[in-house]
Amino acid sequence: MAKFQSLQEAVAENLRDGDTVAFEGFTHLIPHAAAHEVIRQGRKDLTLIRMTPDIIYDQLIGMGLARKVIFSYAGNPGVGLLRRMRDAIENNWPRAIETEEHSHAAMANAYEAGAAGLPCAVFRGYRGAGLKDVNPMIRSITCPFTGEELAAVPAHRPDVTFIHAQKANRRGDVLVEGIVGVQKEAVLASKRSVVTVEEIVEDFDDLHPNLCVLPHWTVTSVVQVPGGAHPSYTHGYYDRDNAAYLEWDKISADRDLFTAWMRENVLEAGPDVFAARVKGL
Repeated sequence: MAKFQSLQEAVAENLRDGDTVAFEGFTHLIPHAAAHEVIRQGRKDLTLIRMTPDIIYDQLIGMGLARKVIFSYAGNPGVGLLRRMRDAIENNWPRAIETEEHSHAAMANAYEAGAAGLPCAVFRGYRGAGLKDVNPMIRSITCPFTGEELAAVPAHRPDVTFIHAQKANRRGDVLVEGIVGVQKEAVLASKRSVVTVEEIVEDFDDLHPNLCVLPHWTVTSVVQVPGGAHPSYTHGYYDRDNAAYLEWDKISADRDLFTAWMRENVLEAGPDVFAARVKGL
């Protein structure tokens, strides 16, 4: 049953040191505000799961919170590298991290398997691909009905999943509009889930039947955080802040500049900073 909380309360109650945690959102609805609160609370030794890790994982890794990252393509979207992630992999700064790389298809199937309570995902994939040669978690199985060789990867079962969405109603049901990646599957696969939303409304009126709605009994905590996806965008609310992504490439290239930026914009700032930035766009 969804509980309405502050962001500080939601992170404190649901995320613990050593947890496996997913922050999901594809192109838009990326839960930046939630990730920043995790950084402020200084959680340690996290295993991070995400399709297409971007700026928020660069920040979590750069602040030393991660011990392992399970991911598909990692990069600053439209710009280039994740420089803090690369520094951790190549130079162990600020600490060494483990990496487990998959394809997008494997990640999506692993979330679906976790949501279904299955131990692994089975799918067609990785034929002729070199990734399975460096990732021992990619296995092959033989279909008992056709004899076909198929790929298998462990199911994703996060301790906590964080997502951002447009709306929640007073019961705690969550409405996700626009591009939907694996947010639904990530929530259903997790033991606990925190959803930040742009606004809380009385109810969802005139819904199209194909919209994504997470019922309140799938969600642990709902937090109203206007602008909580910035600098990514929230469909119907605000656009992507392209300048912020370009700026991040310069900030993240230098350890001292990165540390100073994080201190000013994350450690010494609260959730309200997101709403203020969005209003300023």
